[in-house]
Amino acid sequence: MDRLTQLVSRLGEYAWWEVVVEVGILWLLIYAIYRFVRGTRAAGALKGLLLILVVATIVVRVVAAEAFPRLGVLYDKFLGIAAIALVVTFQPELRRALIRLGETPFFRGADPEMPRVVDAVVDACAFLSKNKFGAIIAMERKVGLRETAETGRVLDADVSVPLLCTIFWPSTPLHDMGVIIRGNRIVAAAAQFPLADAGEMSDQHLGTRHRAAIGLARTTDALVVVVSEETGAISLAEGAKLDRWLTPEVLRRELLERLRQVTREGDVAPEPSNNPREAPPGKEEAFRD
Repeated sequence: MDRLTQLVSRLGEYAWWEVVVEVGILWLLIYAIYRFVRGTRAAGALKGLLLILVVATIVVRVVAAEAFPRLGVLYDKFLGIAAIALVVTFQPELRRALIRLGETPFFRGADPEMPRVVDAVVDACAFLSKNKFGAIIAMERKVGLRETAETGRVLDADVSVPLLCTIFWPSTPLHDMGVIIRGNRIVAAAAQFPLADAGEMSDQHLGTRHRAAIGLARTTDALVVVVSEETGAISLAEGAKLDRWLTPEVLRRELLERLRQVTREGDVAPEPSNNPREAPPGKEEAFRD
């Protein structure tokens, strides 16, 4: 109790505004870490580790500081081990954070033409959903998707409704895998996205397209649109979250809102899209390199 009394008396020596500022900074730091790992496999480990640290700190530094001094020595060693455990546990998240940090410019202007790209994606998804043609489309943001693009057929084509519908038309060579969009260009088709574990999905009945969407969205900051070939449902994945059963209007609003936050410099949006209810063109237009 004497140790606790000393701590309280020391707090009284600080100016109230210093305490408020320091607590606010700590709260923002903890909240930022929580937002970053929320929904990932590391979130549970972080909660458990924080609980252990809080309890251990109270016991070692306050309750038993004088009665059990050797606990303080063990506690200091435990902190070093905990730091290593954090690095190992959060290795995927730390890698993703470093990639984002390295590829984020200090100033990034919004692309005024981005709505045209979104219109093409949304109109194509509306057509594919109506006909129950499966599709998965990744829209690159800050984190580059070059490695993922190289697993498929590298393209360099304008984003358009006819081309997207042609790629995902059943029985075409590219329809089974994913499309990657960078700015106003389709840079890859038939790309293999990393799969999330089945146990990590909120709905265990979801297939490989939805697992691929979550797998890519969790390891990068891409927005991934999925059209189910079984139900025609349109979904949007970002991070570890999958929003399902979106209408074309809701999908358009969500894409515009999220893409306006992060757009690549120098990209120019495509020309206005065609009518999504028209049949897509022949295959020869879908494979422009």
